Amino acid sequence: MSITSVKTDYDDLTITVIAEFDASIERVWELWSNPRKLERWWGPPAYPATFETHDLTPGGEATYVMTGPNGQMRGTWRVTAVDPPTSLDFTDAFAGPDGAQIADTPFAVSVRLTGRDGHTRMEMRLSFQSRGDMQKLMSTGIIEGLRQAVGQIDSLLA
Repeated sequence: MSITSVKTDYDDLTITVIAEFDASIERVWELWSNPRKLERWWGPPAYPATFETHDLTPGGEATYVMTGPNGQMRGTWRVTAVDPPTSLDFTDAFAGPDGAQIADTPFAVSVRLTGRDGHTRMEMRLSFQSRGDMQKLMSTGIIEGLRQAVGQIDSLLA
């Protein structure tokens, strides 16, 4: 099943990825809540992630390193809300070599999981503060990266 749509909306300053999985909501939630499972899909295949910290509680933080052909990229999440197994909200941002969040790069991520008859719909919405912020992330190839990353989930659930 996997990705059913990717929508870029410059008026709303959002990127929305919708995917459908042939798995229970609990199994899909585990791909977010278990850092070792999250590492297996967070990031495109050429840029696998390693989570150094992973605290999915309000006010918690998750830090990761994506390693690819051009070196490493660090990122950090600041968790704003969580309601297992249906929702997770966090701010994602690039981080410097010391792991500190780079102030001008954050964007909000909202994940919603809806389960029905053994299937789960995942909606992941990235929201930006300005068109410039959105364009900056778009220039990194985020759309293709999201497609590749989320596209790995089906095999993890098989």
